[in-house]
Amino acid sequence: MNSNHSSKLLTLLLATTLVVSAVAPAAAVVSVASSDAPSEAEVGEDVTATFTLEQPFSEYEEWTLNGATELEGVTWTVKLYDQADDKVGQESYDGQSFNHSLSTDSNANEVEVTVEGTVANPGNFSYAPPQQALLAELDQARDGGASQAIESWQFRPYTTESDEARSALDDADAAIADAEDSGADVSEARDQFDSAVSAFDGENFELATDLAGDAEETANSAAESNQQTQMLLYGGIGLVVLVAIIGGALWYRSQQDSYDKLG
Repeated sequence: MNSNHSSKLLTLLLATTLVVSAVAPAAAVVSVASSDAPSEAEVGEDVTATFTLEQPFSEYEEWTLNGATELEGVTWTVKLYDQADDKVGQESYDGQSFNHSLSTDSNANEVEVTVEGTVANPGNFSYAPPQQALLAELDQARDGGASQAIESWQFRPYTTESDEARSALDDADAAIADAEDSGADVSEARDQFDSAVSAFDGENFELATDLAGDAEETANSAAESNQQTQMLLYGGIGLVVLVAIIGGALWYRSQQDSYDKLG
């Protein structure tokens, strides 16, 4: 390989490296070690969740921790712990968002963030996918720099009525699937189910529960009817086979009797 070709190859490799470096996404500078975030919670329920951020200064010596939530009546508590797990600082904030400045001067090795609030009515219920609300979103912002998302957590808010309707829809969906697997015609049940979903999305949970119950009943009836039809079909086939066997036996016997008389 001549030197001119080697130089071109080196230049190409360098350019490729620069392009990859330019498009590569920035990694999160803080990792979340643990959290007790709920996956669902009832509207009006008080919720508490805690998130622990490890090695907050692995990349930057100073930055601002931002938090946001869709809970109501919110209190945030930020606690700092050193390497010996001793608390070296604590601040509390009210409201659906907060900003907390962090610096290596605090000697913090971990940052514990706790959010406490009440679950609000989402106002946009949905069966599939289920409605979601923001429990917490934590971001890292540098002075004069861009803000990076650390992590966010969502949960499904529900009411007693919406949860009953969802359970009814789940049961109906399972019944329809079972009936369909058995070969039954589930078109009517599926139409009823779709109407129940529309009622759910419109927050008419009582109607959704009733329609879902109708869909489940229709699916079960279709499966039972299909089973009875199959049993009758199998019984008819069995009867035909039995008649054929008996007929064959009688024919064979008649043939034997004719042979004996000729003898």
